[in-house]
Amino acid sequence: MYRFYRRSVLPQDIARAHRAVGHGVAVDAEHCFYVQTSAELGPYGMRVLRWLLAETFDAAGLAPATFLSGSASVIEIGPRPGVETAWSSTAVAICHVNHVDCVVRLERSRRFGFSVPLPGARLAEVAGPLHDRMLETVYPVPLTAFETGLTPQPVRHIRIAQRGIGGLRRVNRELGLAMDEQDLRRFHHLFAEQLSRDPTDVELFSLAQANSEHCRHGFFNGRMVIDGVAQAGSLMSIVKEPWRRDPGNSLIAFHDDSSAIRGRRITVLAPSRAGDPSPLREVRRVFHLTLTAETHNHPTGVAPYPGAATGTGGRIRDNQVVGRGGLVQVGGAAYCVGNLHLTDDHVWEADGRTGPPSLAAPLDILIQASDGASDYGNCFGEPLIYGFVRSFGVSTPGGYRSWFKPVMYSVGAGQIDDAHVGKHAPEPGMLVVQIGGPAYRIGLGGGAASSMMSGENEAGLDFNSVQRGNPEMEQRMGRVLRACIELGDANPIASAHDLGAGGDCNALPEIAYPAGARVDLRAIPVGDAGLSALEIWGNESQERNAVLVRRADLRRLMDIAAREKAPLAVVGEITGDGRLRLHDSADDSTPVDLPLEPVLGDVAPKDIRVTAVPEAPAPLHLEGVTIAQALERVLRLPSVASKSYLTRKADRCVSGHVAQQQCVGPNQLPLSDYAVYAQSLFGVSGAALSLGEQPVKGLIDPAAMARMTVAEALLNLVGARITRLSDVRCSANWMWAAKLPGEGAKLRQAALAMSDIMIALGIAVDGGKDSLSMAVTGPHGVVKAPGQLVVAAYAPMPDVRVKVT
Repeated sequence: MYRFYRRSVLPQDIARAHRAVGHGVAVDAEHCFYVQTSAELGPYGMRVLRWLLAETFDAAGLAPATFLSGSASVIEIGPRPGVETAWSSTAVAICHVNHVDCVVRLERSRRFGFSVPLPGARLAEVAGPLHDRMLETVYPVPLTAFETGLTPQPVRHIRIAQRGIGGLRRVNRELGLAMDEQDLRRFHHLFAEQLSRDPTDVELFSLAQANSEHCRHGFFNGRMVIDGVAQAGSLMSIVKEPWRRDPGNSLIAFHDDSSAIRGRRITVLAPSRAGDPSPLREVRRVFHLTLTAETHNHPTGVAPYPGAATGTGGRIRDNQVVGRGGLVQVGGAAYCVGNLHLTDDHVWEADGRTGPPSLAAPLDILIQASDGASDYGNCFGEPLIYGFVRSFGVSTPGGYRSWFKPVMYSVGAGQIDDAHVGKHAPEPGMLVVQIGGPAYRIGLGGGAASSMMSGENEAGLDFNSVQRGNPEMEQRMGRVLRACIELGDANPIASAHDLGAGGDCNALPEIAYPAGARVDLRAIPVGDAGLSALEIWGNESQERNAVLVRRADLRRLMDIAAREKAPLAVVGEITGDGRLRLHDSADDSTPVDLPLEPVLGDVAPKDIRVTAVPEAPAPLHLEGVTIAQALERVLRLPSVASKSYLTRKADRCVSGHVAQQQCVGPNQLPLSDYAVYAQSLFGVSGAALSLGEQPVKGLIDPAAMARMTVAEALLNLVGARITRLSDVRCSANWMWAAKLPGEGAKLRQAALAMSDIMIALGIAVDGGKDSLSMAVTGPHGVVKAPGQLVVAAYAPMPDVRVKVT
């Protein structure tokens, strides 16, 4: 292990340190670079490392010894030793490009020196605000190795033969699997009656992620019974009804990772020699318009920056893996948080309550989450060109309402080649290939954790379920997919799937369904040798996609991945026997051996029993409030105030395809109601995008809220000339505390109203997502978020220049 030190100026961190210790204490700072190698660096390696790590104009500022030797106390904060950072993977790649191949890991820590001695307890107090416990830890002494010394936990067999369903209940609580009683009975029957054996903890973890509310939407697909009266049609059938009546221009609806509508034949650039570095040429192809939207509410509430960054990254992967591969074009983001309390006079915000200490504060979420989403898009190269923001908290007759569990909404639009719209069915002999970074002990159980109210789960499990983002790795992976797409009919990818919630344990069964596959656990790349079988199989390390490839096409895909320096691993093969087998060659065991049909096939709808709880709104009282006071309070609300703090830090024009972003006019004010992107650099066809949401009105009338949400999405679109109204398709995203008393019935009212108005207008929803655990258990009891429906509309434009603002 080599160490290099560089004197650094860290203004924000030093300011935080001053606040923690007092401004009478002098604070100095430096970076320490830890370099782990497989062999001696040698003179050439040392010269390259010194050149890479030194500041451009301060080569003397890099030294093999610390600059803080005279400090009375030192705090060192660095990455968790068991988790290689995105910074390290990029730095190592740069070293290898410069022929220093012996570097295997390169991390940097931040060291703070203080002019006065700080006792141990005081050091810990000062270190707290200086680091993100999600990603970093305090080093008591300088590192000598990155190994954690952790021993992988063995696979456990859960003894249901002796303990019955009680054994499943215990593991459900222990691992935070979020299974309800219907899930527990179903899986107990699967193992006890159909398979006649005990399950492994790896199998139960896999089943929980694949069948979580987040992934399988049991509530929306269930049979709803309100106050004992069975209702006609599931929520999903209600949402789909406008599309069923008029599919219109929909090409992909309610399946795959994105929806798609018909586009046009356009001119695009493609390599003149297919698959090889070569001069670009103009080709004519039919490209269709895609859209996907989802939320990352739970992770963003726990850790705002990485939660929102990986929300953007995860949604970008959905744009990438539609069909046999899609192109990423533009993105949008939105945030809903509790009251900010920016001033001492809180009269303009209805209540002074705060959320539980396990969740981030609203102001931190708004700043850090928007930083995370914007930074990820900037690093990847996706312009962020529309969105919204809200803060809210008020006491109602039904209890306190606030976004203590925040909304982090990410939406993205792109394109797909007409030849790649349909995924090829898995066939025996096809190879299961993973593209992207290695596995770490992060993002464990995200599907299950996102299906629970905040505060229900053990804090450590919530901590484990948040991912870390690496946009540079996603860029590499995106370039691989783009190169395959540019091959047209010769695209080697037969089917694509993102490794989202649950990671391999969710994605690989889905991409292999219904044919089945055999997967080699030890073929999955790992970045931490201490991972257990469950952690390798179930982590959601970001920037990974899975693809199916015919054996004859593997060499071409491998060559493209090598050119783009994107890690690629063949992890399994389609078998055709309808089973998913996970083999561990380390001990010749099989942690997972399940038939896919009872796991991923159609299952009996769940019985969703809810109650209707009428609420009489309290009358509005404005006595003693002047017009000037009311105006000032309204203008302070984030939903009304300037959004320049969001737009100024986000890339709004990269790629050359953006025809309309948030800012308009000579002063570039963020006032645009819609966004527009062009399909090609050589033409004027494109798509218009808009958002509609009216959640606060839903506290009075959920049906009116849904109608006004649809109306807002359409009215925001009127400045752009689209083909025709019936070509408008929408993503509907529902963020609701639907399982709490009264909320399920309100959600149904909103869904019926949205469906009815869309049928009347001739438009339709073609995809979406639901997050139905929008509540927090905290010091004030249960706090529900306002029921939130976001309608993201998109429609074709013959000419992106025909628009007004």
